[in-house]
Amino acid sequence: MQEKETIIISLGGAIVVPDMPNPEFIKDFKKIILEWVEKGKRFVIIVGGGKTCRRYNEALSKVIEATSEDLDWMGIYSTQLNAQLVRLAFGKDTSGQIVIDPRDVTKFNDDIIIGAGWQPGCSTDTDAVLVAKELNAKKIVNLSNIDYVYDSDPKTNSTAKKFENLTWKEYRSFISSKWTPGSNTPFDPIASEMAEKDGMEVAFMSGSNLEGLNNYLKGEAFTGTTIKN
Repeated sequence: MQEKETIIISLGGAIVVPDMPNPEFIKDFKKIILEWVEKGKRFVIIVGGGKTCRRYNEALSKVIEATSEDLDWMGIYSTQLNAQLVRLAFGKDTSGQIVIDPRDVTKFNDDIIIGAGWQPGCSTDTDAVLVAKELNAKKIVNLSNIDYVYDSDPKTNSTAKKFENLTWKEYRSFISSKWTPGSNTPFDPIASEMAEKDGMEVAFMSGSNLEGLNNYLKGEAFTGTTIKN
């Protein structure tokens, strides 16, 4: 029997909970994932914190002089809340618990596995890379609230340049080399360094256009950015 291909998805919290939880996105996302499971794919979906994380971090910072580690832990717990929302939405089609430690992913045999943040010092992008390493996967899908990777924030810079293809060296040249809790970097610097070293490919696309995910899984052209060596 042929082993199922495992797809790693870093699912941005900003599309799961853009302001309030987004049930319409979760329904559409669930439908596509289940269709591909029927076709023989297997998924590990690592869920981010998004606005939930930022709101809790802002609240904490108004109460105490929060350290980076404090803010990271707050963010980690918010990813776990978001991940439980996604896991429960999939019901019996996924594992009965979320994966927190990436090293535990090999203990699960489910076709759909939901994960969340683990340790301070990085975002869930790094957890997605660590899971990929555990499963010897070389491709990660990054679903977020942006359509392409840009060289600066297009919301504040009207001349921001978008890319369809980048090398890791090119991408890392215009992002910070240090992790900052709550940062909006498309793929965090820790994850990027690891992905480059391991020769991984990351496909960035918007969660508001799930047809792009469908196209990518079919091996067709999609709207978004591919980063690889």
